[in-house]
Amino acid sequence: MTAGSKRGAYRVVLIPGDGIGPEVTAAAVAVLEAAAATHGFRLAFERHEAGAGCYLRTGRAMSDETFAACRAADGVLKGPVGLPDVRLPDGTEAGVLGGILRRGLDLYANLRPIRLLPGAPSPLAGRAPGSIDYAIVRENTEGLYISRGSGVGTPDAVADTLLITRRGTERVARFAFELAQSGHGAPRDGVRRVTCVDKANVLRSYAFFRSVVAEVARAYPDVELECRYADAMAQALVLEPDRFDVVLCENFIGDILTDLGGATIGGLGFCPSANIGDAGAYFEPAHGSAPDIAGRDIANPIATILSGALLLDHLGEFDAATAVRQATARALAEGLVRVVPDGRLASGCQAAGETIARLVADAQGGDPP
Repeated sequence: MTAGSKRGAYRVVLIPGDGIGPEVTAAAVAVLEAAAATHGFRLAFERHEAGAGCYLRTGRAMSDETFAACRAADGVLKGPVGLPDVRLPDGTEAGVLGGILRRGLDLYANLRPIRLLPGAPSPLAGRAPGSIDYAIVRENTEGLYISRGSGVGTPDAVADTLLITRRGTERVARFAFELAQSGHGAPRDGVRRVTCVDKANVLRSYAFFRSVVAEVARAYPDVELECRYADAMAQALVLEPDRFDVVLCENFIGDILTDLGGATIGGLGFCPSANIGDAGAYFEPAHGSAPDIAGRDIANPIATILSGALLLDHLGEFDAATAVRQATARALAEGLVRVVPDGRLASGCQAAGETIARLVADAQGGDPP
């Protein structure tokens, strides 16, 4: 075990998922195994089925055994799940796992870094790599999405409930402020800043969210708090993305803004995410399963590879996580992995994983496993 390694071996549940999921997770596993080998630890991957394919086969998106394995593991790496035509009787998508894992494991903080990498085709002209570098922290267990599967309706009307609690807001706000406290601040001015995004001018629930965030902010005097309305924030993430450091949102608003932020850095194929609680976590790309391109070796695995770097952070293997991020950036900067304007790969999904794995190993003077 090297000085940078926390311990010798980690148990990681791997859920390949649906559509392009098996392809992008295979690329990420190649990179993570190279990082583990060159930094003196081992990742013991335990493969489990879950998602839309599992639902079609068994009537359930995830078995009790898989859920128990996720609870017991050191971490979970999950590919995209769900298929457009696989639906529950109420019309919502079957095979998705967010409600199962996020609520079941109480993973209250959804972390989505938004960072412009070299070689990524951003639609924002003149933006240099690193000029967009912020994280969206989205409350993950309540808000509007607490109504998933439990809305009340008749043939003429349906109501979904938005729930904000003090406990839920306090803990995700602390997560956001501690993240800002540990970082380098916004690219524009270096200020460690949390931007609370809501619709406090319209809904009492969002006004409550804002007030609780302001209470938590008092414990972090070295971090600036600002508040913005969601509609104005959508504009600001396009016009002045370099101003932002950590963006804190309710569940539904965060879901929308993360996709908007992803568009500014080349698409969701560059967007990793983490779902984190006090006693567990899982990591996944922010994009969907894209069944229309499955099996064609053109899917972009960068989001899944960078989600793997977040997994390494969670395990305490920070040197290995840094190596994965640096190798990914180098592969893009040097054109070893090429992305076309629609976000797909010109160089192939499998080849991208092999290339980045080789760069991780080369940086340590070794060979990928």
